[in-house]
Amino acid sequence: MKITPLQLTVADLTDGFEDSSELGARAYGGKLDIRPPYQREFVYTGKQRQAVIETAAKDFPLNVMYWAVNGEDDFEVIDGQQRTISLCQYMDSEFALPLFGKPEQRYFHNLQPDEKDRLRNYKVTVYLCEGTPSEKLDWFRVINTAGEKLTDQELLNAIYSGPWVSDAKRYFSKTGCPAYQLGSDYVTGSPIRQEYLEKVIKWINDGDVEGYMGLHQEDANAAPLWQYFQGVIAWVKAVFPNYRSTMKSVKWGTLYNQFKDAPLNSIELEQEIGKLMTDDEVQKKPGIYAYLLTQDEKFLALRTFSENQKRAQFEKQKGVCSVCQKTFTYEEMAGDHIVPWSKGGKTVPENLQMLCSFDNNSKGNK
Repeated sequence: MKITPLQLTVADLTDGFEDSSELGARAYGGKLDIRPPYQREFVYTGKQRQAVIETAAKDFPLNVMYWAVNGEDDFEVIDGQQRTISLCQYMDSEFALPLFGKPEQRYFHNLQPDEKDRLRNYKVTVYLCEGTPSEKLDWFRVINTAGEKLTDQELLNAIYSGPWVSDAKRYFSKTGCPAYQLGSDYVTGSPIRQEYLEKVIKWINDGDVEGYMGLHQEDANAAPLWQYFQGVIAWVKAVFPNYRSTMKSVKWGTLYNQFKDAPLNSIELEQEIGKLMTDDEVQKKPGIYAYLLTQDEKFLALRTFSENQKRAQFEKQKGVCSVCQKTFTYEEMAGDHIVPWSKGGKTVPENLQMLCSFDNNSKGNK
């Protein structure tokens, strides 16, 4: 990994700034791609943007930035997009601030000549980074500790940039993107922070995001991923047609991969969902969908006996296991439903017995 420090003025950095939906955002005399197609959009709040400009106006040090070197006089921002755009927008008089101890809101063109020069001559430090994808990823993970922190997916987008990432962002990463319009009722997260893209890659590739991106980096487009996502949402709507807000937290891709070809009866499933939604034993309502398909009770986070209830039952049984009739300490025993939840048992003292660990683990739903 080759890291080269570069110090330049704000005037140099913001030279030739342009930002358009067609051409993207560029600066540094056109040599710097501030927002490559794989990058997130501008996410700074007004206060964060103001803090950047005040830092420069007061001549305080600004966090270093990181650029990838694509070739001679060809760079793209890896970390520092938000700070760079904040500086460029203010120097372009796109917003006003109270600076240099004066209370009134002033655009850059309203500043006094000496104030303008202080901002123009403010020095920023950039690290130019060259290396293999794995070297870059390791490095960026280490240095990603300041500013508007990059997510893991944003880091991977930077490392595996190419036609595939650019096209994937079109589907999954912009405000109001097709994936958000289609699946926002069923998927949590923010597209502009790459959470939609990360989630769907985890779904399609069993959690291995980096492996999938490395395999498809040079693909001409991300159409297969988009088609997969459409398939997941269409399956959810067909199998569980009655929408509930709890559906938004479900890992739909995982269930789709396992059950997309299973013969499921949506009417019967809906009847079961209705019963479980009103069952006060079920502590995790979004887990109902996974439970109905897998029959694994762990997804429901069923209500458990309290420590006081278990202590009282332990004393009542005098430490004797209800199954093997041997005596144990409290720590060696566990609270158990006499009638399992799956057979109508409730988490009430009358349905509690203390078993030794061996018998408790052996019982199952018997």
